[in-house]
Amino acid sequence: MKNFALAVMLLLLASQAHAQFGVKAGVNESVLTGRAGENASYKTYFHAGVFYEYKIFGPISIQPEVLYSMQGAAMKGTSAATNTDYTTQLQYITVPILIKATFGPVFVEVGPQFGRLIYANENGRVQTRSSSGTVLFGEVNQKSTDNYKPYDYSLCAGVGLKLAPSARVGVRFVAGLNDINNIQFLQGVTDLRQQNQVFQLYAAFQLPKIKL
Repeated sequence: MKNFALAVMLLLLASQAHAQFGVKAGVNESVLTGRAGENASYKTYFHAGVFYEYKIFGPISIQPEVLYSMQGAAMKGTSAATNTDYTTQLQYITVPILIKATFGPVFVEVGPQFGRLIYANENGRVQTRSSSGTVLFGEVNQKSTDNYKPYDYSLCAGVGLKLAPSARVGVRFVAGLNDINNIQFLQGVTDLRQQNQVFQLYAAFQLPKIKL
């Protein structure tokens, strides 16, 4: 993933074409879907980072980004066997690589996203084990990075509006494709698979165009 993203960035930087850098930040409404035996609800987090827009032809451009994205969900057990009630916070470095089409002030974008988990935390009542191996439920606020797989692969799609030559706003949906769960057993949970799902609302600001 790292080599692929770096190769894309270097290729664009080496091109003799008009390009535009920018910064962006916004809100994440995120949830973890798919775990049977627990209910997940949306939590509000944020994302921020930089992007590079490279014109291909006409209204079409390619836009790689590097973002810090905080995601997760509020999780709650659905039965006495899953007596859990906690918040999961996942911190990613994400690299969306989007194809973008602009029509007047309106733009649409779609493409893959690659994510690297850098930290995870669980806060609330979660499943624990005693020294004898008995399953218990206890209140914790703990690092849980090992409970999740290090990589996340997603598809992104969004739409936005240019408010001025240097300012834009947009909304984006990010759907995780792979199972990110790294736990082998949870009391009362029949299907452990989990995927990220994020709605993003953002504002972006572009620097003046430069000739590379």
